[in-house]
Amino acid sequence: MTNAQGAGEADLGMLAGRLMRALQEELFERLAEQGHPDVRPRHGTVLAFLDAGGARATELSARSGQHKQIVGTIVDELTGLGYVRREPDPADRRAKRIVPTEHGLDEIAKARAILAAIEDRHRQTLGNEHYTAFKDAFERITRAQTTWRA
Repeated sequence: MTNAQGAGEADLGMLAGRLMRALQEELFERLAEQGHPDVRPRHGTVLAFLDAGGARATELSARSGQHKQIVGTIVDELTGLGYVRREPDPADRRAKRIVPTEHGLDEIAKARAILAAIEDRHRQTLGNEHYTAFKDAFERITRAQTTWRA
């Protein structure tokens, strides 16, 4: 495959895609080993952006960058799997908050620990200074790309 940089050289999209797939593969395999075989990458649209207090679907949509309808479908799946529940929002009884169950809190804690261990491994590979510079640059590029229309 060729790209703007030349034949065989991976472009930013290819690298980001490979990284995402490899991270997901390790994360979800380890989560399955630790009692969460039902979670899938799409569930991160909700679980990665929840804390114990929960959030409205509109907040999850804004945090994840996914449409509210997609978030709603994923919340339905996670409710069926026992990871979250819908509760009335104390600030507005007409609205619902998506709140993690104990099972959901366990998954969130384990996922965050697994991801921290992966990052620690890469930090050791590159060294703290290079890893910090890499993450800073990656965050800046991501921010710049998400605002390309502005």
